[in-house]
Amino acid sequence: MQRCSYHFAIHSGEVSFPGGRVDESDASFTQAALRETDEELGLKPSAIEVLGYIGPPEFEMRGKMRVWPIIGFVHASGCDPNLDEDAVLPSLDMDAVRSQASKDEVGTAFHLPLSSLISPARLKPTLFRGGKPYWSIDVTDIIQKYLDVELDPNSGSVDEVGPGVGGKVEVWGLTGWYLSMLMKRLRVYE
Repeated sequence: MQRCSYHFAIHSGEVSFPGGRVDESDASFTQAALRETDEELGLKPSAIEVLGYIGPPEFEMRGKMRVWPIIGFVHASGCDPNLDEDAVLPSLDMDAVRSQASKDEVGTAFHLPLSSLISPARLKPTLFRGGKPYWSIDVTDIIQKYLDVELDPNSGSVDEVGPGVGGKVEVWGLTGWYLSMLMKRLRVYE
């Protein structure tokens, strides 16, 4: 996951997945997603095994761009179609990902472990558009060590847009919605 740069005008300080507009050079939504992931995080398309789509496309918060959620598995050393299905896969070097991430778009990149996605202390019931329930996830402690600014727990913000409310950083909104959908599809959330 990544936290958008504070210099990024649209979603400053928000937690998200890589994404952006489809360019004329992109042959598909998938190609656009792979290009954006490379541009933002420096993860080459050859290292990503595209697994498919999750959920229907949704409009982003401002209603100007439709988001096509594409799921992929990032291999630490490229995709190997001959890999034994029981082989232990190496982890990504997150320090390397952070060092190659676009400084203009990405404030930091971080690993969100599965244990965090199921920790009751991190989960907050939230409603998505039309009142559909999902879990927003508190990642404040995970991301704090990578931030170049301190979070202000006394901030009077009541708006979840930006760095967070009350000094917290959460996976929420469309990102939280799609992550919850993925967890439901994997039967982690019932």
